[in-house]
Amino acid sequence: QVQLVESGGGSVQAGGSLRLSCAASGDIYMSNCIAWFRQAPGQEREWVAAIYRKSGSTYSADSVKGRFTISRDNAKMTVYLQMNSLKPEDTAMYYCAAGLFPGRPFSARDFNIWGQGTQVIVAS
Repeated sequence: QVQLVESGGGSVQAGGSLRLSCAASGDIYMSNCIAWFRQAPGQEREWVAAIYRKSGSTYSADSVKGRFTISRDNAKMTVYLQMNSLKPEDTAMYYCAAGLFPGRPFSARDFNIWGQGTQVIVAS
């Protein structure tokens, strides 16, 4: 089993930056792909970005492309989400999730291990 713990959320002004971290522990073979999702109140969970642990291949949703960057440090078993030029509409609970062979487009149903989430609030 893999356990995921997110950190780094907080409150920032629009245009600001935050870096989220997702620390993994346990059976790393269960974390072939790590993704970030977000969920705002009353909305469905939305995929944000994903990275493959071995190849380092990355993917980002159009809504965050050019502003958010996903990266990994395999030695630390940690995945990061660098968020720049934040907008009020980025306000949400951010979750990291692990999956073996997620389909495309990335969907929450293909990720079976989830962290507890970290809150991001962007004030206008």
